[in-house]
Amino acid sequence: MQAVAGVLLLAMPVLYAAVWSWLRAGLAPAFLPDSLLDKEAELVQKDAIDQQSGLGEEASERRAPSLSVLIAARNEAAALPHLLAALRRQTLAPGLFEVLVADDHSTDDTAALVQAAARHAPFRLRLLSLPPGATGKKAALAAAEAQAHAPWVVCTDADCRPAPGWLTAYAGLLASQPGLHFISGPVRLTPGGAWFDGVLGLEFAGLVGVGAGCIARGRPTMCNGANLAYRRVTFHEVGGYADNQGLASGDDEFLLHKIHARYPAGVRFLARPEAVVDTAAPATLHALLRQRVRWASKWPHYRSAAPRQLALLVLGANMSLALGLALAVAWPELWPWVGTAWALKLGADAWLLWSMLGLLHRRRWLAALLPLQLLYAPYALAVGLAGQRRQGYRWKDRQVR
Repeated sequence: MQAVAGVLLLAMPVLYAAVWSWLRAGLAPAFLPDSLLDKEAELVQKDAIDQQSGLGEEASERRAPSLSVLIAARNEAAALPHLLAALRRQTLAPGLFEVLVADDHSTDDTAALVQAAARHAPFRLRLLSLPPGATGKKAALAAAEAQAHAPWVVCTDADCRPAPGWLTAYAGLLASQPGLHFISGPVRLTPGGAWFDGVLGLEFAGLVGVGAGCIARGRPTMCNGANLAYRRVTFHEVGGYADNQGLASGDDEFLLHKIHARYPAGVRFLARPEAVVDTAAPATLHALLRQRVRWASKWPHYRSAAPRQLALLVLGANMSLALGLALAVAWPELWPWVGTAWALKLGADAWLLWSMLGLLHRRRWLAALLPLQLLYAPYALAVGLAGQRRQGYRWKDRQVR
């Protein structure tokens, strides 16, 4: 009887380890040679200089796509100065990108702050205000996209801080791979002042790593709206946000899935440390749970099978480990089976995380792997169930679903 129970407890961790190994092997080619993208970035900068000096006829034939940075903002007067300062530090020539901030009916000084910054910004900075009746992040991003001038848009959030080489990394990838339609970039949590910062940073890095691996394997599941880019023509080809406009979340992943369905070979993960975008970790447990419930609310609306399958695999593996501990207390003969299951699961996580934590320069977070595992099963189950509630949740001082 114990042997049967042991085999059953091992089933999900073995499957989990196999899938994680498959993702890790697929992720390796995503870490592109530095020399290739550095050369393309150099050509981008040279092109900008040539154009400004009036010597750019030949260079314009090799010109990398210009970029429009889209930012949706609601009551972000405290955060926007940091983002705008990060954009002023971009190594990409200011003439090669513009920034559009869409104000979602802010009640603070967001609009005034952007207008004042626009007068001194080295790049073109524009403020757009949503009309009455149009609300939410998707409406703001769609309004900004409609006013963009570049063929590609790069999206981030108002409370983020991209690295100085962020836009140069995107321009280099687009110059080296002109057939792309959607790019997902790395996001790193910065301390929010909570006791769980290290554990949360590791968990978030795992989400980024799994999302990158799934993209590399042609089975995209997740990305982050704080760091992504897409071709504007493609955005309109797939209908933009029209089929999920009523959902507060999903401006990132639903678009990823639709573009991949249309152009399976046109989606990439930008595995460059210069492309990392920092975002603050939730400062309290309540803020963390509210954020994750918002993310989990997308579950019933996925059309692609890959995100559902991944979520069930993760939940099943974590529940198997928790159940194994409980059963081993009653049946000590199960401890070898339970120990093997834990070793497989944690080993697979560590192998996948090692490369991603290297990209994020946060390999010290790996020390939080065991505490994270102990907390994860009840946390994931509670958040998943809460995310399916019909009454919705509050976000940005609004009741949404």
